[in-house]
Parts: sequence; C-alpha cells; structure tokens
Amino acid sequence: MCGLCGAPTAWPVEHCRECTGRRLAFAQARAAVAYDEPVRRIVAAWKERGLRRLGAWAADVVVEIVPRPDADAVAFVPPDRDRRLWRGHHAAEPLARELGRRWELPVEQLLRRTRPAQRQRGLDHVERRRNVRGAFGAAAPVRGRILLVDDVYTTGATANAAASTLRRAGAQRLEVVTFARAIRIS
Repeated sequence: MCGLCGAPTAWPVEHCRECTGRRLAFAQARAAVAYDEPVRRIVAAWKERGLRRLGAWAADVVVEIVPRPDADAVAFVPPDRDRRLWRGHHAAEPLARELGRRWELPVEQLLRRTRPAQRQRGLDHVERRRNVRGAFGAAAPVRGRILLVDDVYTTGATANAAASTLRRAGAQRLEVVTFARAIRIS
C-alpha cells in the first residue's frame, strides 16, 4: 500500500500516483475497508437512513483492521450544519468517540466548520479540494499528535483541509483513520 494515503498498490511505495506531487498535511491515512458497492450501501444506511448503530459496528471493523495510531488525542471532521440537521446526526463524530474509547484516547472537538460546503459526491479531485478550502477552523489550540477521524476517504481533500487547519493550530503530527476508502482503478 501507499505509505502516505493507504491506497492499495502492487508493491509497497512511499507515495503512490495519487499522492505524488501533492503536499498533504497528514503523515498517513488508513482505512478499514474498500468503499465498494456493498460498503456504499452500509455507509448510506448509516449516514442517510439514520441507522446509527452501524457506527459502533464500523468502529469494531476499524479496530480489528487498522493498527492503533500513535496519537495523543482524537479529533473528527466536523459536519456541515445543514446536512447534520437534515440527517439528525454526523457519522464521523460517533465513530471518533467509539475509536477513542476503544483505543483509550481522549476525543476533542478541535475543528469547526467556518462555512457550508457543497456536497463532495460527484465532484472530481480538483473540485473537491476547492470545495473544502477554508471550510474548517480550529476550535481550540492544538498540541501533540492528533488522530483525525472521518467516515470515508475518497480523494483526501476533506482530510487534508482539516489536517491543514489542525497543523496551523499547533498539531505536531496528524494521522487520518476512516472506516472506508475509495479505490480508484486506473
């Protein structure tokens, strides 16, 4: 796999084709499962249809597959206010809280949304980066090594924008963990 973003590769590489030439604010990203069609249905039920108990199940899967990151605290990608109101919950926060509990790490709300962002679904990687640029602010000063949690890693645009904000706020090192990761076949 890619040592940076965790994308599957034919052999271990430090930077895959996706990461080469990109400045990423996190040290590494890891996901428990591929974001294939069955997992898409699970994530849709979890996020869009309110099956919140899937969050604890997703945490079980992550803990079983992803090695415990070397972190001092857990943060999560904050929700867009309108989508949270529409859904009634935000998948990344309970996932982060479950992972923090299982890995015995404090969970801190270190990020806030500074503006709404268009849904990322259907946007290409350039549009996704532009869409989340400036969308996050630090909610508090940040110290130490931070584990940033989100539900799905697609292009890394959201993770990178959030990690950049945490770096500017003082984080020494950032690792990203998600339940699922989109796999692009080229």
